Amino acid sequence: MKAKITIRSVDAMQPPAKGEAMLWDSEIKGFGLRCRCGGEKTYILGYRAGAGGRKAPYRKYTIGRHGSPWTPEQARDEAKRILGQVTQGADPAAIKKELRAAETMADLAVRFMDDHVRAMRKDRTAAEYQRLIDNAILPTLGKLRIVELTRADVSKLHRSLRGTRYQANRVLAVLSSMLNKAESWGLRPDHSNPCNHIEKYKETARSRMLSADELARLGPAIAACDAVYARAAIKLLLFTGARKNEILTLQWQHVDFERGEANLSDSKTGAKTLHLPPPALEILQSLERVAGNPFAIIGQKSGTHLVNLEKQWYGIRKAAGLDDVRIHDLRHAFASVGASSGEGLHMIGKLLGHSQAATTARYAHLQSDPMKMAAAGIAGKLEAAMRGKSADIVELKRA
Repeated sequence: MKAKITIRSVDAMQPPAKGEAMLWDSEIKGFGLRCRCGGEKTYILGYRAGAGGRKAPYRKYTIGRHGSPWTPEQARDEAKRILGQVTQGADPAAIKKELRAAETMADLAVRFMDDHVRAMRKDRTAAEYQRLIDNAILPTLGKLRIVELTRADVSKLHRSLRGTRYQANRVLAVLSSMLNKAESWGLRPDHSNPCNHIEKYKETARSRMLSADELARLGPAIAACDAVYARAAIKLLLFTGARKNEILTLQWQHVDFERGEANLSDSKTGAKTLHLPPPALEILQSLERVAGNPFAIIGQKSGTHLVNLEKQWYGIRKAAGLDDVRIHDLRHAFASVGASSGEGLHMIGKLLGHSQAATTARYAHLQSDPMKMAAAGIAGKLEAAMRGKSADIVELKRA
């Protein structure tokens, strides 16, 4: 099929049922658009390298996928530039292949972070990706060429981290994402990701629940903390079930005291309404607003929010005798009390801001606790009656 490649002809081109279809430009010889059955459209240039006419080797040069930054006009200009090199005796496709083969995993890591992660992910996620790349991936794989990386290399790295299973699986996930991007950028053949078929380690979800006795010990320990804003933050975490960063970055402009909620423009799962029950509102109303600082939980530096609760939390949990309880477990405490009080998992998930129901399902077993308590009470009275003790049993009469 031949026609001038324009935005209209590109948009009109439909994916084939299988394989790929080509649209060749009617003005520039060798310039074309390839459309695969999955819908991916890519600008290419075919040419003969060197002298010899039709006997010269045929090359296909991939200009880039349709879409940002490649428009038909930009791809056309690039095709002209490449053809100019060909007329001067160069072989751009061979040069590109050599450069691609020379790139290392360290080179890929830089491009992956700059062109993908920092552009598409939140700052905290990008920082965690960079940490895993710097501490685990590059020391072992950084000098290897991208095209040479094998499943054996990846498996060896994964096994070396088996002592920290959670981190081993996170490293595998980041590495897999890097190599998927390498394929999409043409740095590796399609469907060649060596992370495929490497089994992740089984992880045991840690959900530390707080008993009524432990909560009774925690209350006085929090009250004894002399850091006003840290104390307030920890109470807000417990009373709202919010994530730590949602409380630490909470701004006064987001708080609606009349409606009892905070409208967060951004959270781990996007925009979120954080519900503020009366105890949480009381804490916020007790905090002093500092001129020039938009945050409710203010930090040490002017105009900033508090960034670290660990020091205060370690002191609180030591005073309460709860050395194994993390700050994040306050969120579990909120959820577990809700579940054991009979609240549905859907409601708990909405309050916590879970994006997937499976995340909330860890609290399903707690929903049976009220029934267990009721059953225990009934059985206790029956047992007392059989032993001849008063059990306040009232005889029911038929209507």
